Amino acid sequence: MAVGEASFPAMPAIEGIRLGAAMAGIKTAGRRDLVVIELPEATTLAAAFTRNAFCAAPVHVARHHLETDRPRYLLINTGNANAGTGEQGMHDAEQSCQALGELAGVDAQCVLPFSTGVIGEPLPVTQLCDALPEALAALSVDGWQTAGEGILTTDTRAKGATTCIEIDGQPVTINGIAKGSGMIKPDMATMLSFVFTDAAIDDARLQVLLRRAVDESFNCITVDSDTSTNDACTLAATGRGARIDTDEHESRFAAALTEVLVELAQAIIRDAEGATKFVTLKVEGAATRQEALDVAFTVAHSPLVKTALYASDANWGRILAAVGRAPVSDLDVSRIAIDLGEVALVERGGRAASYTEAAGSAVMAESEITIRIHLGRGDVAATVWTSDLSHDYVSINADYRS
Repeated sequence: MAVGEASFPAMPAIEGIRLGAAMAGIKTAGRRDLVVIELPEATTLAAAFTRNAFCAAPVHVARHHLETDRPRYLLINTGNANAGTGEQGMHDAEQSCQALGELAGVDAQCVLPFSTGVIGEPLPVTQLCDALPEALAALSVDGWQTAGEGILTTDTRAKGATTCIEIDGQPVTINGIAKGSGMIKPDMATMLSFVFTDAAIDDARLQVLLRRAVDESFNCITVDSDTSTNDACTLAATGRGARIDTDEHESRFAAALTEVLVELAQAIIRDAEGATKFVTLKVEGAATRQEALDVAFTVAHSPLVKTALYASDANWGRILAAVGRAPVSDLDVSRIAIDLGEVALVERGGRAASYTEAAGSAVMAESEITIRIHLGRGDVAATVWTSDLSHDYVSINADYRS
């Protein structure tokens, strides 16, 4: 089930970007599971990839191709992660790039491959390559939702976000799609996300902008504390629009980019496997941002907190205990305050004098919950978004390969 209403937005065309999808039958027959995205020449592209030591073959290949040539195509398949597949997996990823390059008339190094799905199974590269002509034939400037649907695995809906700003009187568009529902605790990006803009931005500046925006968005979500082998986020700038070359331009663009990535990141949590609650964890009064994140993620990853959220059980002691075991030295519990929504839970090291079980239970019964934790150690804050842990999450993952 998904938390909160969300329909795929109307996304404007970005000159030079075309998207197409096809049915390759990689895991499930009769569904689009192969996506091709065409980029215009001279596009600059920044990327963030998983830091998992068992990163998938397409991650290795995409990194290498980025260092070799300008990207012209993104090639994405679902149903098979091509991870844990050794040398054969590397060969299969390269072969898929070669096949698309030959059909599109570009070098194989101009193709960046991405995969998501079951780990440890050989990529059915023949099926993938056989479906490439269909995907190329489907390329369209309006293919955003089709592409968004084509990259899904256990997701229940496509995820897209868009915004438009002005730079020196010229409109600048930012469009993004993402997939992710489980195995979500990014250590760089999310399961998969592809973001595009018509702005003109040089490579170095683009990488900095993406890194900062990822840290404020995808790196602040968690479903189950599992970092995928295939995580990737790309930001492509076609250069057809306004040039981002001053600090003022960069600041305005960065704010808009972060807005798009936060919307995509929150959409992943709203569509988390089996989720019934969308939970915002705000940690304030920290000495450093890392300290605030450590506390927030310790609470977000607690199975006891997550199951209490699912049960709408105001067992606030579980939140208190999670804060207390966060990897932060010398916590003074007498200075910590915890609020559940507008209800004070903890103050001066114990239950707030005004707290009532009825008030706590009423907040826990809501589908969107904010937990605010004040550490009393400084003036730094951080926000993390997470979900509850339900019976359905266990069922979805127990039956994933069935």
